[in-house]
Formats: sequence, C-alpha cells, structure tokens
Amino acid sequence: MHDQLPDARRLASVNLRPRRVAIVHEWLATFAGSERVVRELLTIYPDADLFAVVDFLSDADRAALSNRVAATSFIQRLPFARKRFRSYLALMPLAVEQFDLSAYDLVISSSHAVAKGVLTGPDQMHLCYCHSPIRYAWDLQHQYLRESGLTRGLKSLIARAILHYIRLWDTRTASGVDQFIANSAYIARRIRKIYGREAVVLHPPVDTDAFQPQAEKEDFYLAASRMVPYKRMDLIVEAFAAMPNRRLVVIGDGPEMPRIRRIAAPNVTLMGYQDSAVLRDHLQRCRAFVFAAEEDFGILPVEAQACGTPVIAFGRGGALETIIGLNDKTGRAATGVFFDVQTPAAIIEAVQRFEQTSLSAACCRAQAEKFSTAAFHEGWVKLGLG
Repeated sequence: MHDQLPDARRLASVNLRPRRVAIVHEWLATFAGSERVVRELLTIYPDADLFAVVDFLSDADRAALSNRVAATSFIQRLPFARKRFRSYLALMPLAVEQFDLSAYDLVISSSHAVAKGVLTGPDQMHLCYCHSPIRYAWDLQHQYLRESGLTRGLKSLIARAILHYIRLWDTRTASGVDQFIANSAYIARRIRKIYGREAVVLHPPVDTDAFQPQAEKEDFYLAASRMVPYKRMDLIVEAFAAMPNRRLVVIGDGPEMPRIRRIAAPNVTLMGYQDSAVLRDHLQRCRAFVFAAEEDFGILPVEAQACGTPVIAFGRGGALETIIGLNDKTGRAATGVFFDVQTPAAIIEAVQRFEQTSLSAACCRAQAEKFSTAAFHEGWVKLGLG
C-alpha cells in the first residue's frame, strides 16, 4: 500500500466513524473479483446500504454476498436488461446520477465503469475503490471495437460517439471523488494518466484460506480463464502444441473455445468450465500455472501461489506486483517466471527457463498471503477507515 490519504485529517474529522454508509457497485450479475471487494466492504460496514445499476445475481452468488439485495436504477426494468444490460452503457451515467445519496456521510464506489459518477455533496466523503478506469472507453477502445466487429459502418460511428461521450463524462466526474483507492500500482498509473489524480494502492482481497499449498507437483501445466480474446489463451495452447513432450490442462469456457479447440494438440486437455473445487485441485497439483493476459490485478495467479504453485506469466500489469520473478532486484525468492511479449515463442522460452529453476512452494504461499482477505482489512484500517 502506498502513502496515507493526502486528505487524511479531513477524513478522520468528518468520517472516521461515519453514521451512514452507502456502497455503490457497477452491476451485480456474477460473483467475481470486484464483487469480492464489495463483500469485504459490507463486512467492514455491515449496516451500509448497497446500490447497483442492476442486480441480477443468482441465488448462489447472492449467498456469497451475504444475501444482500441492491437498490437498483431504472435500467433494471428495461427490456432484455437481465441478459443485455451492458447494451445500455450510454444510459448508465444518467442511471447512477439518479441515486439519492444525500443522507450518507460516507459513499464508497466500487468502480470499473460508471459507479464513481454518483452525486455527492461538499460535506460527504466519496471514496472510489477503482478496479480500473473504464477500459473500453480509453486505451482499450480500439481493441474493444475490433472484438465487437465495430470497426466500420454506421454502428461503428454510433459506438465511437457513445465512447467519446463516456470519456467526457468519466473525466468530469473524477472531480467528484475525494480520494481514489487503486487495486494495484498499475491502475494507480492509469488513474494518474486519465484523471490527473493520485491514488493510494490497496490490493483486492483473495481468499487464500480456501487454498492449501501442496509441495508435491504432478507433471502437467495449467491454464485457466474465461475464453475471451484479451486473456490470450490461444497463445498458451499454441505454445504447448509446439512442445509435444509437455502436457497442458486448460480450464475455462467462452466465445474463444471453438478456436482453441482447432489449435489444440493431443498433449493439450481442454476441460471446459469446471467448478471451484476442480480448479483448486488442479492449481494444487500442477507443475506451474501459465498466465498470458495483461490484467489490472489478476486473482488466479495469487490463488495458484496460495497453492504453493509457481506462475509463468506475461510481465505486464498487476502480475508484476503479485509475482516475484527470477533475479528480483530486491533479492526476494522467486515465485514465478515472466515473459516479455505475448507470443507462443516467448511462452516456450519462459517454460524452458522455469524448468531450469527450483521454486519453493513455501515462498509461493508466503507471497500469496500478502494479498489475503486479512491483508485487505488491515490495509483498510491503515487508511483510517476501519
């Protein structure tokens, strides 16, 4: 975690023990990384009220969120919102501005798109836990348009106009945040570049207690992710297809799966979607976890290390904060190997370097503990908010 809040004295005097707290999340559709942050915030502030643009959680996911139901916006009631709520992106700035939060002393937005745009007054403290500035409106716009088939034509023009409007709104509403809290130093740099604001860093909570380390490993590598383009699962599969004497197990499903099946070789086992118990079992037993995405933080590499498993990862984004690479400049024991470019050749070279090392399961576990749920709570207290 970086330095304390620049406005810590005001925060302490106004909201150290806030009487009423509101937590605003983007949308509640699945229970994933950002929802884990919301769960821990609700643990810290059990009497807080929860708001979201939409809330379509399944019963199982809602149980993971302590059965909390959010107050929602008008988008909840629009046609096809349950499955297509993201299509209403252009309306979301208007939607979050309609939440009346005037009765709350402390407003915490959990934001990767529009949640930080809620309206607050001069006597309210607005903290934004920023998972990322809205990616597809800023530096990932062109990638988003390509992957959505929106590079040409009228639909492309409309999409570009909407994203331009979102950027203007996103920049303007940054001034309504009293303090940004970034989920990684990487995101803190994005906040500085996009909003011109400094952010303190508090890594998101990872339930390391749910993962037990296993020192004895089996002779296979593991890759696991949603099968979407930016995860670059195709690069991992291509790399192992070129290494027929090494076995790769792949867990996950999504729109990229048909393409992954076409390029998979006999030494690559595609398991499709698996529940958390199966994933955890493979994380414990695999020789190393292979990760090719550029993530803002990246929970799976931390979960792998919690199992005592080293990680072979693309050396950009949050991975540089959660994994200790070979020849670390601070002299720390390595917990993984980085590759510098997203190519099959780079992954092959990283696997070869990994096989020439001996990385400690105990060191991997110790590194993961730095990102535990307990560490998140301790970090929040150090910010003067617990």
